[in-house]
Amino acid sequence: MSRKDAILSMHQVLIKRRDALRKALAGDLSLLKELRAQSSGDLIDAALDSVQDEISSQLAEVESRELARIEVALERMRQGEYGICEGCSTNIPMARLNALPYATLCIKCQREAEREGSSARGDVDWSRLLDNGSSDVDLSISDIELDVS
Repeated sequence: MSRKDAILSMHQVLIKRRDALRKALAGDLSLLKELRAQSSGDLIDAALDSVQDEISSQLAEVESRELARIEVALERMRQGEYGICEGCSTNIPMARLNALPYATLCIKCQREAEREGSSARGDVDWSRLLDNGSSDVDLSISDIELDVS
């Protein structure tokens, strides 16, 4: 299969995934509204509903980010730039695109971007936390005790 044929095939995969994510996100929002409308029960039920709302919200956020990346990939296809690394302008290997269809960087440039730091991508470094209070003391994530019972 030629690279052009593989990219055309990838277009169909991205369209299907985009449509599935749109449906899932629409369903998540209606489910959250339905849960809030039913707000009956005791305190434990309310707490469980709150936890479920938070999980659904975070899943919707992840799906929204994936949907945005798919939209960018589809736009790059329309512009004839899909599969070309934004960092070095070389072709991104089809194996990488099959694994991550909305990849915009080749492996080499992705590694370089990760070495330079994740702040450019908007990720948060949770390995160190800073207390927003009056002190300037760093707190390691291992210093926090969580009750998961």
